[in-house]
Amino acid sequence: MYTDLQLYIDGEWLNGAGRKSEEVLNPATGKVLASLPHATQADLDRALDAAEKGFAVWRATSAYDRAKVLRKAADLLRERTEHVAKVMTQEQGKPFPESRAEVIGTADIIDWMAEEGRRAYGRIVPGRSKNIRQLVLQEPVGVVAGFSPWNFPTLTPVRKVAGALAAGCSIILKAAEETPGSAVELVRCFHDAGLPKGVLNLVFGVPADVSQHLIGSDVVKKISFTGSVPVGKLLAGLAAKGMKKATMELGGHSPVVVFGDADPEKTADTIAAFKYRNAGQVCISPTRFYVQEGVYDRFLTRFTEYARNIKLGDGLEKGTTMGPLANPRRLDAMEAIVNDAKSRGGKIVTGGKRHGNQGYFFEPTVITDVPDDSKIMTEEPFGPVAPIVRFKTFDDVVERANSLPFGLAAYAFTTSTQTATMIGDALQSGMVGVNSVAISTPETPFGGIKESGYGSEGGIEGLEAYTNRKFISQG
Repeated sequence: MYTDLQLYIDGEWLNGAGRKSEEVLNPATGKVLASLPHATQADLDRALDAAEKGFAVWRATSAYDRAKVLRKAADLLRERTEHVAKVMTQEQGKPFPESRAEVIGTADIIDWMAEEGRRAYGRIVPGRSKNIRQLVLQEPVGVVAGFSPWNFPTLTPVRKVAGALAAGCSIILKAAEETPGSAVELVRCFHDAGLPKGVLNLVFGVPADVSQHLIGSDVVKKISFTGSVPVGKLLAGLAAKGMKKATMELGGHSPVVVFGDADPEKTADTIAAFKYRNAGQVCISPTRFYVQEGVYDRFLTRFTEYARNIKLGDGLEKGTTMGPLANPRRLDAMEAIVNDAKSRGGKIVTGGKRHGNQGYFFEPTVITDVPDDSKIMTEEPFGPVAPIVRFKTFDDVVERANSLPFGLAAYAFTTSTQTATMIGDALQSGMVGVNSVAISTPETPFGGIKESGYGSEGGIEGLEAYTNRKFISQG
């Protein structure tokens, strides 16, 4: 039911013979799924050489023909949805329906980028004299190094892979060691679709070693990283040494503002479902809930009821609505957050502790009465813990929502058009959902500001991130 874990370099699948390896665990049981080979330095050098040669071939391929390969890969992924989703649930823990939706969404991203790659238009700028023709062109940036995390094992890597390939770049993907099977299955779809060798390579290993080796190479012209703020800053610094282009999609701590004119029960149902998706292990997960005094009690009651009705369990078991956390580190982090909240006067309305005697389960948790300087209100929880606090005025909540150095996503709920416009303008965030949580689609830009990073994935911006602008003045 799982998959054979291998590296993919220069169009070949490589097993663990003679290589270091690590165990991949099922977070629902703690049992070993498989052994994952690590790329050696020679493997990384081979991947760099293959990507450089692959780029020469792929950039010379027309956008029309590149799109055909990408669309074929998307079709293959859809055909294999059930298998890939089972692999994902085993290694990541999320319920099977969530895994299935992610795989389908991954195919949609490939399709969208395939078509957008055919529309990487330049423009003609009128010259100042009749004999001057001025052209602005988009050209592929070159070899890309992509680094993706474990929380969305196909969707996050494909934003990098599909964007790079659609633009005419080659890419070396360093996917997460906790969830390698999903990445292997994703790459297999491109391989089977007929992608030329060297254009896409997949490696695993000690993250610091792999990233330093790849980013330090003159072959790599751009990096794209999704992960924590500290690691992102480190990699951005490495990229800056070589003046390499970079897209950084880092952590967040998304505020949710519920105004007094919103329907508290409807809002609670919407945002609670979004909060506990993937056990809260989502960079755009709503993580700080500010509710206006007039509807606070009703919102809290309904939100808590939703949390209590969540069924924890193995993601492959029917009826499970929330799976385990990805690893033991997340359990320790949740306990630290809860203990800090308790020590500062916070009240645990529901949850607040580990669940079961196997796997990495933590109860869906609701906390109230926490001060704004507590750990849960200042550090990204990345788990199923929701702090819900009161606010009085518009200016008060805007100041509190914007007080952190993060700026990835934010949400607000109101029935007033005027308030909706004002809060959308006031929130300092790369993405804002007003009466909506639909802020991540293939056709829209995805990215943050402040310490949440820079650059965008998705939309026309996600394609342009893998291109260089060239201006030609022709006389």
